[in-house]
Amino acid sequence: METLLNVMLIRFAVLTGCLVVAALLLFTIALTLKRRGKLDDVRRYADPAVNAALRAAARRLEGRNPATPRSRDRGGR
Repeated sequence: METLLNVMLIRFAVLTGCLVVAALLLFTIALTLKRRGKLDDVRRYADPAVNAALRAAARRLEGRNPATPRSRDRGGR
């Protein structure tokens, strides 16, 4: 039991560490782009892609009942 808890704790620490590093990396990139004056250009290019991804996610989630299991949403497969 103790070994399982240690493994779960290590896995949680690794995932949390990865998320923190990713957030710091994104913050550094955004700060660098802002200082060079190119953040608005990046936003203009990224905006259509973000909007398309959000529309696709909304279509995927549309009509799904959160109370039903996923296997029932796929016709019982």
